[in-house]
Amino acid sequence: MPILSELYVYPIKSCAGVKQSRARLTQWGLEYDRNWMVTDSHGHFLTQREFSQLACVKVAFGPSELLISAPAMPVLRTPLTVSALQHSPTVIPAQIWDEQLPALDTGDETAAWFSEFLGTAARLLRFDPTVQRFADRRWSGEIKATTQFTDGFPLLLIGQGSLDDLNLRLTRKGAQPLPINRFRPNMVVSGMDAYEEDYVGNFTIATGDLEVVIRPVKPCPRCPIPTINQELGQPDPAQPNEPTDTLAGYRANSRLDGGLAFGQNAVLVEGLGAWLEVGQTVTAELDFAD
Repeated sequence: MPILSELYVYPIKSCAGVKQSRARLTQWGLEYDRNWMVTDSHGHFLTQREFSQLACVKVAFGPSELLISAPAMPVLRTPLTVSALQHSPTVIPAQIWDEQLPALDTGDETAAWFSEFLGTAARLLRFDPTVQRFADRRWSGEIKATTQFTDGFPLLLIGQGSLDDLNLRLTRKGAQPLPINRFRPNMVVSGMDAYEEDYVGNFTIATGDLEVVIRPVKPCPRCPIPTINQELGQPDPAQPNEPTDTLAGYRANSRLDGGLAFGQNAVLVEGLGAWLEVGQTVTAELDFAD
């Protein structure tokens, strides 16, 4: 029987994730996931694609603050609640891919911290909860899913069996196996065959009071970020192009115009407000329509 084996939230887009034993489902995905985003001085989002050292920015939850740390940097604090931002935060137009949306500036202290760490002018923005940003309806269909500063969808799910299969392929060619953090999932499900998540119509999780239904809607196309060692903040010198080279041999997806797919972007169908917990039983309803 499949189980929910790992949960992660990534409070600051493209920075380190926080492994959780339980996490609450909100209208935007897991609580605090991609709630903050680093941008340049013009509001354009910055990621590990250009600044791989963002992987070394670690975060932790305090009672009322997000604690941010990085090598040779002092600990930075910013409020967990939008209402606790000092004064009236400045609204800045934030750019994510082709989308522009108003976001809240967290202030000059956080801007100076990230600017020093990255060596370029930067700011830390907060998602404005009054704004609605929708996932691509071409993939989500009738579901009007909202998301915050993700690349496009509120949840990313990967089967542990898929990672195990990839690592077997890597070791067979003499490369080192990779941890799941290279792929930055929100949910990891164990007990399924490799890539079985590609054929699931709905995942159902009984959480006690609420039944959660999560629907995979789009295979996740992989950019160069999985080549970045999330502890070092740079590619591994011994295998700088892995796992891209290996995935290219068997994971090209025609639905993504040949993009390399690993994991499934997903949306919430039912269960708003429910708590997901590691160890919960997952029912996978297969759908081979595509």
